[in-house]
Amino acid sequence: MGRYLLLSALVLPLLAALLAASIFLYGKYRFEAHGPHEEAVVVLLAPGTGVRAIASLLDREGVISDPMIFLAGVRFHRAEGDLKAGEYRIPAHASMAAIMGILREGRSILHRITIPEGLTSEQAMLLVAANPVLLGEMPPVPAEGKILPETYSFTRGATRAEIVAEMQKAASDLLERLWEARAENLPVKTKEEAVILASIVEKETGVASERPRVAAVFTNRLRKPMRLQSDPTIIYGLVGGKGALGRPIRRSELDRLTPYNTYLVDGLPPTPICNPGKASLEAVLNPPDTDEFYFVADGTGGHAFSRTLAEHLERVREWRQIERQKAQ
Repeated sequence: MGRYLLLSALVLPLLAALLAASIFLYGKYRFEAHGPHEEAVVVLLAPGTGVRAIASLLDREGVISDPMIFLAGVRFHRAEGDLKAGEYRIPAHASMAAIMGILREGRSILHRITIPEGLTSEQAMLLVAANPVLLGEMPPVPAEGKILPETYSFTRGATRAEIVAEMQKAASDLLERLWEARAENLPVKTKEEAVILASIVEKETGVASERPRVAAVFTNRLRKPMRLQSDPTIIYGLVGGKGALGRPIRRSELDRLTPYNTYLVDGLPPTPICNPGKASLEAVLNPPDTDEFYFVADGTGGHAFSRTLAEHLERVREWRQIERQKAQ
């Protein structure tokens, strides 16, 4: 009898150890095996979701085969407190181990909103308001020229107020950096004046390579001094933050005095006329050294530049001929 008791005392623990090892290896295999989902699945984990609730959600979404094994695997790796809230794209057939890694690293889906260069603040805020992922009410429309046209990334749960604040900070930070590196003896004496001039450059040309040259023309005019005679400023004086006039400027509007009519008013208008991008700000703060004072559309989407009024008038005649040919 004693022999049997001794044998049992030796064998039973061994069997228990073998069983435990088998269960562990089976669980490890299941935890690291390919997941059951054939396609990528997007899951959203709200802040404060516990590990049990996460396991249940992943099970309902069909990306794990056994919530208990997932829970055990997370606990084995001591990752219960590491799983982060967010919106996640779970790749097809991702294992439970891989899913745990995604949630631990917090690799949330990044959404994006792009604010094109040259929009007014009112136009830009329409894009923010229309974004279907952003949350919350709209903040007040920022002053003209106070947001930076750029593509902004954010995770689900971000608010409109947060994104607008980020746009404003980005504009302020960029202007500070560029202002410190500006050329000497510029006709613009303040950061605000630099933004105003950059906004005019932004609206005058959609050709990136022309921005420095356009900036140089306006810089030369301010130094002369000559009036800027910029059509986009007239349009802003007529429609403000709406941005677009939707038709050619009338002769009567060229003759209408507004603070933004740079055909009639000396120097810069009182505020920016849009939100300029980095390239326009750089062009204004470090313009090339040219002797050009005029430019006019050349029919290709760009402009023809001139040093003298006589040259400019010849370019204008050429442009009008192109317009007449297009109208035929």
